[in-house]
Amino acid sequence: MATGKFQSIGPPPEILVFVDLPEGELDDYGKGILSEASRLAKTLSAEWSVLCLADASDEVMTTLAAYGARKLILLEGPEDLADSLEVQGRLIALVASERESSLILLPHNDLGGSLAPLLAAELDAALFTEAIAYRIEAGYLNVTRQLLGAQVAEAKIWDASTPLVLSINPRVLSSVVLPGMASDQVQVENWPLSSSVVAGATHIVERIPADPQTVDVSEAEVLVSVGLGCSVQGFTQVEELTQLINVSLGVTRPAYDLGYTDFERMVGQTGKTVAPRLYLALGISGSMHHIGGIKDSKRIVSVNIDPKAPIIAISDEAFVADLREVMPLLIERVKSVSRGDGETGGAA
Repeated sequence: MATGKFQSIGPPPEILVFVDLPEGELDDYGKGILSEASRLAKTLSAEWSVLCLADASDEVMTTLAAYGARKLILLEGPEDLADSLEVQGRLIALVASERESSLILLPHNDLGGSLAPLLAAELDAALFTEAIAYRIEAGYLNVTRQLLGAQVAEAKIWDASTPLVLSINPRVLSSVVLPGMASDQVQVENWPLSSSVVAGATHIVERIPADPQTVDVSEAEVLVSVGLGCSVQGFTQVEELTQLINVSLGVTRPAYDLGYTDFERMVGQTGKTVAPRLYLALGISGSMHHIGGIKDSKRIVSVNIDPKAPIIAISDEAFVADLREVMPLLIERVKSVSRGDGETGGAA
């Protein structure tokens, strides 16, 4: 494993944290990067500020305070600011440059992953993306990223005269508020639009929501997977269930080998590593390779006929039951809710 060393020279760095507010609220990415910023600031003995491109509600302000943020910079921009990544990058870089921020931190989601190289180019900064861990060692900041199952880090030297753009892999972001994150009053600073920022060459003309039925399983928010404990008839029922509730479908390696579905739906270390908000495992025993590919899931719920199946031990909720009995009841329950039948009672 190579080690990337970032040495801080001179005064303590100032961290500028970019937080997106989709629909005006903080999502899991936003909360996760706030938590990470608080920890990183403590690691570097640095001050940190939050930058947003939209007005923050009272609820957002309360959340910022809970994570220990002391300053919020509200960046004003054109009405179509959200439709141009280039303009967003230039505006954020302008703030970072004028504030002499040493480190710009953002989550490596769709937006952060696109902004990070733009910011690095605008600031002529060092760039390290998809970081999974960091530590201080002998006066250096060591940062690692994961690639093809191994931890790999690029070697760079970071001095105070060169800013660093650092994006964090969403899979290691946690929205937990730690005891050391002392709540404080958040000061708001409005940053007016600069006349030096010109329009971008690209412009978003339409946003099309991802279809859970076709989205890559590694990007799925809710994922229902089946293993050998699910029969061919049962798999047809699971397909019906995922269509009814509009979520993604996955399979284990043995289920793929039986021809249940194509390779791109295979979940596990020999297929796709996933980290959904909810992972529902149906008839999956839980081999080492499969568990290794789903361990970052926010919540794991399993149904298996074997109470000693390994998947049971790593599940947040586990049900010992026969899928042949469970699936018809579950499908009928979903249909009744869709029809607005209300409580049906009984085992369903």
